[in-house]
Amino acid sequence: MLRETLTAALKEAMKAKDSRRLSTIRLMQSAIKDRDIANRGEGKGEASDEDVLQLFAKLVKQRDESAKIYEENGRPELAAQEREEAAIIKTFMPEQMSDEKVRDAIAAIIAEINAEGVRDMGKVMAALKERFAGQMDFAKASGTVKELLTK
Repeated sequence: MLRETLTAALKEAMKAKDSRRLSTIRLMQSAIKDRDIANRGEGKGEASDEDVLQLFAKLVKQRDESAKIYEENGRPELAAQEREEAAIIKTFMPEQMSDEKVRDAIAAIIAEINAEGVRDMGKVMAALKERFAGQMDFAKASGTVKELLTK
């Protein structure tokens, strides 16, 4: 599903001669192919849409980190380029959940799997990643999970 969407967007970008969007979509497709190759090496099939969404979240995070580094080193034009790429990648991802919704989702999963304490954090995180791939920042979510499990 996501692969077809990317292919259609690639064709649109070519027709519109939008070089930034075109190069970013090609980068995304390349990352997906790399993931597929890695999966084959592990005896798995093609990357699922959930895997692809997690991959996109990783790409966005990389762009944000790079933009911050460029700004710190006095290269605002490169920081702007990284932010443009991140914005393009985000258009292919589901809308991000608000902090409040993330907290509610975590509380619901904790109750659902009867998580009791920090030792169950892995189970909670696995359930979150399965259900909300690409919809939340799991690094931030892990802090909230830990907080809720230690209450």
